[in-house]
Amino acid sequence: MNVNTEDRIYDSIIVGAGISGVSAAYHLKTYCKGTDFLVLEGRENFGGTWDFFKYPGIRSDSDMHTLGFSFKPWNSKKFIADAPSIMKYLDETIEENNLKEFIKFNMHIESASWDSKESIWELTINNKNLDRLEVIKTKFIQMCAGYYSYANGHKPTFKGSDNFEGKIVHPQEWDNSINYENKKVSVIGSGATAVTLIPEIAKKASHVTMIQRSPTYIASVPSEYKFLHLLNYISPKLGYKIIRFTNILRQRNIYRRARKSPEIVKDYLLDLVKNELPDYDIEKHFTPSYNPWEQRLCLAPDNDFFESIKQNKVSVETDTIDSFSHKGVKLNSGKLIEADIIVTATGITLQNFGGINIFVDGDEIDVSKSFFYKSMMYTQIPNFINTFGYINASWTLKADLTSKYACRLINFMKDNQYTKCIPIAPDDLMVTDFLDDFSSGYVRRGASITVKQGNKKPWINNQNYLRDIFEINYGKIEDKSLRFS
Repeated sequence: MNVNTEDRIYDSIIVGAGISGVSAAYHLKTYCKGTDFLVLEGRENFGGTWDFFKYPGIRSDSDMHTLGFSFKPWNSKKFIADAPSIMKYLDETIEENNLKEFIKFNMHIESASWDSKESIWELTINNKNLDRLEVIKTKFIQMCAGYYSYANGHKPTFKGSDNFEGKIVHPQEWDNSINYENKKVSVIGSGATAVTLIPEIAKKASHVTMIQRSPTYIASVPSEYKFLHLLNYISPKLGYKIIRFTNILRQRNIYRRARKSPEIVKDYLLDLVKNELPDYDIEKHFTPSYNPWEQRLCLAPDNDFFESIKQNKVSVETDTIDSFSHKGVKLNSGKLIEADIIVTATGITLQNFGGINIFVDGDEIDVSKSFFYKSMMYTQIPNFINTFGYINASWTLKADLTSKYACRLINFMKDNQYTKCIPIAPDDLMVTDFLDDFSSGYVRRGASITVKQGNKKPWINNQNYLRDIFEINYGKIEDKSLRFS
């Protein structure tokens, strides 16, 4: 394959055109006037997660006033939005801010190599439009490629799966050709994906069985505001800001209460489920072994998950799986769950930087040996910012903060004629695990490849938006932990 190398050197390359990449592009265009940048997207469309997943009912599990951008109001009464609505919102954002000209699709980055002598990144790209390799040079990389692998979801091996006569599908591989109408469907898993797709599948399937090894906290919420949205009629921008800030405070309060008084919050959440399903075995099927917010809380908009159970369209089995048979799933209790389709909603696989190999002066970087600076920069990697959103709040809150910080940093370096910056960890920094407060399976499975966290600022992953506003937005760019040259 021919290799085409551009002579042009960009000020910044944004990797990925999902929510994080669109935020980064908007901020660069708005706050770094004259910056020469590109957004490189490996797929054929923008949207990231919201364009990638095609399973029934795909939606947000965060309110759109905080999952939406700080600069683009979400004015709909419905605040738990489906993927098509989110895609429409992103499309409007790109059009209104003239960002399309900066985005190149089907540009799959295979590696990024930093040259310290030149203070330049060289990105080797598979241009799928032209079927050729290209090398693009840039002074800075803003990584917005997400945190999980699009190519491989987490798919445990189930004994006897080759014997099953129906279809087995992971939600990442769902396509519109799958017909589940009047079919018996078994969904393995109890996380956000399972809780999202089960009520939607239940509308057409003859019956859906959720097979879970252990329960998850599920909370019913309305999908529309009763009164708050009325503020939009007074002033859309002001209304959006008020609702957004109200929801930020609500999210933070719920999380703090869960950490401070887990038993009280646990009882509260379980009482809500008991009210929904008074005749169900709540202890067995809906009482997790962990405290609230040690894993992400699942939402059931307008009680959809519980309503489908009450209508006998959905049943829950809490057990471990012995094997698959030609008819369905055999549990260790001996019970056989007959199925025409088995959906393995067993989770995602963590991945650094969209699978891009990172080299610094010829040496490949092992991210697990780096420390995380302000939850966005790495001690081994110069001129590089990675967007990693919140686990306990909306992803976009952190994406917007990261984009703003990147603009401040790039402007600071230009003003001072610096060509390189890299975080330097102090010798006395103690190692703690990244996201050590969360017990979700995908976090624990990916622990060996994730970056290290320190025991003091700015090496701690706060997971606290209100604190990050001040530390990231208003903290000094030049500090003893960030070295410029």
